[in-house]
Amino acid sequence: QVQLVESGGGSVQAGGSLRLSCAASGYIDSSYCMGWFRQAPGKEREGVANIDSKGQPSYVDSVKGRFTISKGNAKSTLYLQMNSLKPEDTAMYYCGTSLTFCWGGSRFAEYEYKYWGQGTQVTVSS
Repeated sequence: QVQLVESGGGSVQAGGSLRLSCAASGYIDSSYCMGWFRQAPGKEREGVANIDSKGQPSYVDSVKGRFTISKGNAKSTLYLQMNSLKPEDTAMYYCGTSLTFCWGGSRFAEYEYKYWGQGTQVTVSS
């Protein structure tokens, strides 16, 4: 059984920063493909960033240059450093894992991820 637990969300003003964490446990290889998604009220869940089995990151255009995805030293934790936050970044943020290895390119389709955390809320005020 795989478990993902997100934390680090909160309320900040525009221009501020937050660091999200996703702690993975259970039968999960530290090099499996993992990603961050978000879902705003009334909108579909969208991919934000993913990291492949070699540690190569990919980002959706709207967060490039502002967000950084990374794995912890033990590789059982996934991070999302979010800087220069904008009101349009307000959403519930979820981490997911495909439970497979992947190399290169973006992985922003929900069906590619098999397990999800419960989400952590990020609210950015103007």
